[in-house]
Amino acid sequence: MFRRYGERYVATFAVDEVRVLRKVASEVVGLLTDGFDHGDPVVGRLFPEVYPEDAASTAEFRRYTEGDLKTAKIDQAGAILAALPDGDVGGEVRLDAEAAEAWLRALNDARLAMGVRLEIKDGTDVGEEIDEAVAVDPTSSRVFQLSVYAYLGYLQESLLNALID
Repeated sequence: MFRRYGERYVATFAVDEVRVLRKVASEVVGLLTDGFDHGDPVVGRLFPEVYPEDAASTAEFRRYTEGDLKTAKIDQAGAILAALPDGDVGGEVRLDAEAAEAWLRALNDARLAMGVRLEIKDGTDVGEEIDEAVAVDPTSSRVFQLSVYAYLGYLQESLLNALID
């Protein structure tokens, strides 16, 4: 998918891929703004407790770092939204090194969030999860969500490989 051309990282996306990426990035922004709640397990995954056994130290650490971390995560998701083709069309995305790094971090955040919601653990075989979900109900939202999760992983790996080439 992503290929390196000089100092740019380029991929062409179909209209459905653009829609999915736009939705995922927008949901991350929404989670970090309107939906920000430390009681949400997704927020807990994106902003883990640095000192799990010391609530006061964790609160102090958050007080000094959380605003900047939240802003960075919103900006990274915004980098995806900014680079995607405008409107309801597919097209080419061209990223410089800084934007590519932002995409990697935003894709990682999106996958972490989806992984929590989908109850994906270390060692989970996503292909098996998809097969099981399809066997239960091929039209279920779980099949779609697992497919998006797998796609984001593929996209992340593709961009990472282009960066290290």
